[in-house]
Amino acid sequence: MYVLIIEDNPDIIANLYGYLEPLGYTLDVARNGNAGISCATGSFHDAIVLDLSLPGMDGVEVCRTLRREYRLATPILMLTARDTVHDKLTGFEVGADDYLVKPYSLPELDARLKALVRRARNEHVQAVLTFGDLRLDTGTGQATRAGQLLDLTPTGYKILTALMRAGPTLMTREAIEREVWGDNPPNSDALRTHIHTLRLVLDKPFPYPMLLTLPGTGYRLTDIDET
Repeated sequence: MYVLIIEDNPDIIANLYGYLEPLGYTLDVARNGNAGISCATGSFHDAIVLDLSLPGMDGVEVCRTLRREYRLATPILMLTARDTVHDKLTGFEVGADDYLVKPYSLPELDARLKALVRRARNEHVQAVLTFGDLRLDTGTGQATRAGQLLDLTPTGYKILTALMRAGPTLMTREAIEREVWGDNPPNSDALRTHIHTLRLVLDKPFPYPMLLTLPGTGYRLTDIDET
C-alpha cells in the first residue's frame, strides 16, 4: 500500500517507517499541514495517516480542507493524544474514517489501514465505479463510456480501475505499476505501451480525452475537455 504520513514528530515517523516498510508499505511523509495537503492532492495514496496536533494548520483543518475543498476521497486515519469523545466526534465530522489514540499498537495500525483500504476499494462487495461518463462494473468486468462498451485488455482493465478509484487525483507511474504488477513490475517500458493501448479504446472514439499524462510523473483521469 502507498500511504502518506502527515506527522511532525520524528520519533513517531521513524517508528512508522521501521514497522510498516518491512510489511510492504511505500511511505511518503509531510511534516506540517500545508505540506500534507500539497502531498495528498499532488499524487495518489491508498490511505493517509494524519496527526491531529500539527504545527500551524492542525489535523482537523487539514482533514476538513482535503474533504471539502479538494473533495479527496482517500481514507484518513487520525492519530492523536486527544481521547475525549468530543475530539473523536470532531475528527469524524470533518471527514476522518478512523481514529487511533496515542500510544497505539503498530499491529493495530496496520490492521486498521488494511481494513480502510479494503473498504475504500469495495473488495468485499460487487461495486460499480463511475467517473464522469465512465462506468466500470467490478462484478462483471465490463466498462463503458457514454454507454458504449470498452474492449479492454486485462491489463487495461486493471489500469482503468486504479485510475477511476483515484480520479481525478494523479497516480504516479510507480503507483500504477504496483496496482498492476505488485512488487514485480516489468523492467521494460511496459506501462507506456499499455497506456497507449488503453487510450485507443478509452479516448480515440470520443469527443475528448479522459486519460491525461503529466510527463515524467504519471497519469490521471478528467471528466471535462482540458485540451
